[in-house]
Amino acid sequence: MASSLRRIALVSAALTLSLQQTQAQTGSYGAPIRPAAVDPAIAGALKQVSAEHVHATIEKLVSFNNRSTLSSMETDLAPGTGVTAAAEWIAAEFGRISSDCGGCLEVKRDTFTEAGSDAPNSRIRKPTTLTNVYAVLKGTDPAQAARRMLVTGHYDSRNSDNFNTHDAAPGANDDASGVAVSIECARVLSKLKFPSTIVFVAVAGEEQGLNGSRHLAKLAKAEGWQLEAVLNNDIVGGDTTPGQAEVEDKSAVRVFSEGVPSPGIFEGSADKSADTLRLIHGLGSDSDAPSRELARAMVDVDHSYFPESGIHTKHFTATVTTKEPFHPVMIFRADRYLRGGDHTSFNLEGFTAVRITEWRENFDHQHQNIRLENGTQYGDLLKYVDFNYVANVARLNAATLATLASAPGVPQNVHILTAALDNNTELAWDAPVGAPASTSYEVVWRATELPNWTTAASAGSATTIKLPISKDNVIFGVRSVDPAGHRSFAVLPIPARK
Repeated sequence: MASSLRRIALVSAALTLSLQQTQAQTGSYGAPIRPAAVDPAIAGALKQVSAEHVHATIEKLVSFNNRSTLSSMETDLAPGTGVTAAAEWIAAEFGRISSDCGGCLEVKRDTFTEAGSDAPNSRIRKPTTLTNVYAVLKGTDPAQAARRMLVTGHYDSRNSDNFNTHDAAPGANDDASGVAVSIECARVLSKLKFPSTIVFVAVAGEEQGLNGSRHLAKLAKAEGWQLEAVLNNDIVGGDTTPGQAEVEDKSAVRVFSEGVPSPGIFEGSADKSADTLRLIHGLGSDSDAPSRELARAMVDVDHSYFPESGIHTKHFTATVTTKEPFHPVMIFRADRYLRGGDHTSFNLEGFTAVRITEWRENFDHQHQNIRLENGTQYGDLLKYVDFNYVANVARLNAATLATLASAPGVPQNVHILTAALDNNTELAWDAPVGAPASTSYEVVWRATELPNWTTAASAGSATTIKLPISKDNVIFGVRSVDPAGHRSFAVLPIPARK
């Protein structure tokens, strides 16, 4: 009890400081942002997330021995092993989940051939078949079903040698754990109905250079998917190596997001891209790309469904010494040093995407042959995965997907009107495509030096608002809200003269 009270006191103090900083800029206008109301159906689905199901999924994926993408071209693999066998099982698992919900999922394959190259650093040397497997839970509202939220992990694995397709490459954490999140989200969310569509994905070819996700992202772009949010789960197993408890935090999961949009979002000429970057520079909005707003939305969802999470500051010390409720931690960079992830493929096509990863990776258990060397066990083995941790990651993903698929789409053409030289702020926007008549809007803001939204004002059903707050002192966003309180992520306004 004393620990809980101390935690509540720290959270309260942090919130008070953030609000004081914002109110110093904005006066007393607006109200502190509070967690959205809990949706009982979503809360019920989160209770169905099972560490046992997660365990079974990861164990099954490990049983394919070596899921190297390159093994799709091998003819001498033992029966039931290799990446193709893994793809067939994933498709069958999505099919089984679909049968349990009366055929609610459309299970699909995105199969293509990646050309080989004899370049010195090429990881694919000959034409190779890759297959992405995905299941579509179609939205029930004809006006909103085109909107899509997507969760993914990569099912391929590797050992120390990229070209070794036969020796064991269990890939339990990297990335059977992420695939388990996608499959578990499909299992629990397929029992519900959403106005918008959710896509559950397992991609191939990540270890050879994001090949599978790149093809799927380009396919989504070519087919005109209205893809609003991509959650990429990669290495979310919560490493359990003995002796790592002081540095591995099982209460935290990192959410990486780009602050400046990738080039793919800059439609048109190089001059237009340069103009966009100049605008970002002038606005000071280098922490407000759509992907960063998606990360903030995950924190917002966390505050509703994991209410003890609060505000956390302890993670950036050398060691972890206290236990906290499970929660996401926003990392204000696109990815880790020297590494890449499948969310980048979607960012480069102009889509909103984030990467979700455990707090502290153990590189002895990534891309390693299984061996015991100088007392250290190497290899991405099942015994180093914390299935309860993966289940918590799945709950956070499921809550985010369900909230965004239930909420109206993001406001369109959001502008801050700058014709008048005054200390007010006037905002205008268009309703999301297909938004119900019951949609309302909320303006959120924060002091420029703060990481997250702190204050909000309702605009009701109107698509304009005028606030007695200097536009120069804060950063604004506008988000859509339905009558049940489901919120879209916020959209940064762009200056306009009228």
